[in-house]
Amino acid sequence: MKLLALGVAAATISPVMISTVALAQDTVPSTTVAPRFSDVGADSWASPFIQALAERNIIAGFPDGTFKPNQSVSRAEFATMIQKAFNQQPVRQLSASGFTDVPSNYWANAAIREAYETGFMAGYPGDVFLPNQQIPRVQAIAALASGLGLQNSNSASDVVATYYADASAIPNYAVNGVAAATQANMVVNYPDVRQLNPQQSLTRAEAAALLYQALVRQGQLQPLATNVAASNYVVVSQGTGNTQTGNDIVSVAASSNSFSTLTSLLKTAGLTDILQQPGPYTVFAPTNEAFAALPAGTLEQLQQPQNKELLVQILRYHVVPGQVTANQLSSGELKTVENSPVNIRVDSANNQIAVNEARVIQPNIQASNGVIYPINQVLIPPNLTSQQPQPPNNQAQTPDVTPGRATRGGSSYVGVAGNIGLGGDTALSESNFAAISKIGLTRTVSVRPSVVFGDDTVFLVPLTYDFAPREVEPGVVQQFSVSPYVGAGVAIEASNDTDIGLLLTGGVDVPLGNRFTLTGAVNAAFVDETDVGLLLGVGFNF
Repeated sequence: MKLLALGVAAATISPVMISTVALAQDTVPSTTVAPRFSDVGADSWASPFIQALAERNIIAGFPDGTFKPNQSVSRAEFATMIQKAFNQQPVRQLSASGFTDVPSNYWANAAIREAYETGFMAGYPGDVFLPNQQIPRVQAIAALASGLGLQNSNSASDVVATYYADASAIPNYAVNGVAAATQANMVVNYPDVRQLNPQQSLTRAEAAALLYQALVRQGQLQPLATNVAASNYVVVSQGTGNTQTGNDIVSVAASSNSFSTLTSLLKTAGLTDILQQPGPYTVFAPTNEAFAALPAGTLEQLQQPQNKELLVQILRYHVVPGQVTANQLSSGELKTVENSPVNIRVDSANNQIAVNEARVIQPNIQASNGVIYPINQVLIPPNLTSQQPQPPNNQAQTPDVTPGRATRGGSSYVGVAGNIGLGGDTALSESNFAAISKIGLTRTVSVRPSVVFGDDTVFLVPLTYDFAPREVEPGVVQQFSVSPYVGAGVAIEASNDTDIGLLLTGGVDVPLGNRFTLTGAVNAAFVDETDVGLLLGVGFNF
């Protein structure tokens, strides 16, 4: 898979809104809400957190009208809360088989998959998730920091030592996450704000408090007023280490949930310190949706240690030295810090700016050391179009065959279609209904069993080669991507005298969001005669 294929079109993206998130100690108007649960009184320390999240249907109580604030939270329950609270884009893909201890019919299967793929939670060695295990406080805090792409600007060990009397009890894997969450004012400690109690099981009340502060960080909720007792338990970051008060390029990007993937990749590549220097810089910043539009598995591979140099080159290609505001931009080339130019096209009549094939969504997001332009595609340096990220342990030499996986052409699916006959004497040559499917086997190969119903029902079993998505821009209609495929297999005519013949097929898949795929194909079956049919259908992705 060549990196040239990474320039696929992102889905329609809403305008990016960047705003300064107020600190937890800022005073905002407060209102008194009648208790919603019988065991959460108005004087409960967690009442404001619980009531606010209940109103947003992020958390719920029990049939008897209680909330059970002191009951421990399992990993599966926390994954479900994350699913309801956030709308993050995937940054990695769970294998089709998923976790061995999370059956497909498990009540939290979808939430666990989403929590993993959006970067919040991870599994344990042996492909297990341990869904019923009580989640420790430190693990929940680290999960939120990871999923939101938070970063700490100072030494992580110094940050936790400054704020927590029991900092030595924080496991090594979580120190960075806890430090980042602390600087983002997301940690809530009751009854002693200095005691993190990292290994203590998270309670439902504590989960509500952490999620509330995470939504404050995203600008989705207002900080608690200082006259609300619960605000006394929010760990408020002070001084220059506070990423919420920072306004450099990295801090501005980190303050928006539109750039969580980018900020995470900058950290992986070791480029955060550079973009926090005086500069100035102009950054063309791909949104989460732009990264999500990359072929499945590419983002995860770019984060592997052996691909760090490749990741650095791609990210540096998005940075131009100096500050270039929108009124200074003109059509032509701008040289990036990667020493490769990007092509700028300015359409003043329609107030649009393009960078290579990417579209600028919102110009002039100002930072203290430069300016940010959100874009809807990932830019690929010209000298890298013949390279590809390498999977770990030389797995590229032995393709991973996983039935039902996504290919570079898109997700696997099952669906229905209509067949338009173009010649022959079987059901394929007539107008009939059909059942269709795509079952991905490797990144490039799928099997697409289908059946065309009729007087002479025909079973089609082609093996196809799936190409990377290609952009289509039909005139004034908004551009979209199509994924071509070609293949061959067998056609089986199911009549009294069953016949088997060669099948040739070719078509395209067109993604319709995350759930559905539109598909069209021409099939030619060589049985008694040459039967040709045009199959048009829609599949449900799985």
